Amino acid sequence: MSSVIVAPDKFKGSLTAPQVAAAVARGLREAVPDVDVRLLPVADGGDGTVDAAVAAGFVKVGRWVTGPAGRPVPASFAVKGTTAVVEVASAAGLTLLERPAPLDATSYGVGELLKAALDVGCTTIVLGLGGSACTDGGAGMLEALGKASFDGVDLVLASDVDNPLLGPSGAAAVYGPQKGASPEQVKILEARLEAFAQRVGPVHASEPGAGAAGGIGFAALAVLGARFRPGIEVVLELAGFAQAVADASLVITGEGSLDAQTRHGKAPYGVVKASGDVPVVAVAGQCSVEPGDLGLKAAYALLDVEPDVTRCMAQAETLLVDLGGRIARDWVSE
Repeated sequence: MSSVIVAPDKFKGSLTAPQVAAAVARGLREAVPDVDVRLLPVADGGDGTVDAAVAAGFVKVGRWVTGPAGRPVPASFAVKGTTAVVEVASAAGLTLLERPAPLDATSYGVGELLKAALDVGCTTIVLGLGGSACTDGGAGMLEALGKASFDGVDLVLASDVDNPLLGPSGAAAVYGPQKGASPEQVKILEARLEAFAQRVGPVHASEPGAGAAGGIGFAALAVLGARFRPGIEVVLELAGFAQAVADASLVITGEGSLDAQTRHGKAPYGVVKASGDVPVVAVAGQCSVEPGDLGLKAAYALLDVEPDVTRCMAQAETLLVDLGGRIARDWVSE
């Protein structure tokens, strides 16, 4: 029997990717009880990347690390065999701050998590670069790592952005304001990053992904010998998506907002590209683009069911169950 793959990203501020997948699957099964459903929640390298790895069979490992404000925070990474998945957001995420700290937030805890992955014997480490609070160029991360060696380690940077470190499309100019930086603070951050790049390896500052996660990408590329890849491609490999989709008759993906940015490194578009000839439909909080422009056969938006945004977010799980049932009736044979 062919199967339905449910491979959504998180609905930011509402549900994790595994929660989205479970709700859609419940709706599918209520409508078509004998449907064969496989849950493969995904991420694009930001927060939720570790959860996606755990859903794919990795084991979560907890550690206390130095948070972005310098205080201890509980963090985690995922391990399977000699492969680890680490996400910046777990140790230096914006959500870990009580108030923005654009000039002071540190990536130190990311280095502590990477060192923990090395200490348990991992030789392949995926570092998800999204959701950071810091713009320190990865200086804190390098300080925490000290003399830890990455010889023989394949360090893969997974991200949905490919910005350079410096300039108008760099880490400070584009993402500094999102982290609370004023125009004057953006100039300070840019000057710091430029000086740091001159010391560490200016040739790497213009590489794709160097500006990701406040410049953590730069430090990893310049000092740790990392290589950069689109985050969704990495996560789909970890989840065994290519093998699963070979027997599928339908793929359901999704994210909080399907919009013009979805084509640029976001999870749903990566799922579409990886699905080949298998039809893909999506669930979303809202959809502001034509589904066909993303390669989707259809899109089902929560706001079309419940137009009030506050109620929509509060009832997202229930609404997704309803949309799962609609998708089953539209796309799955009983």
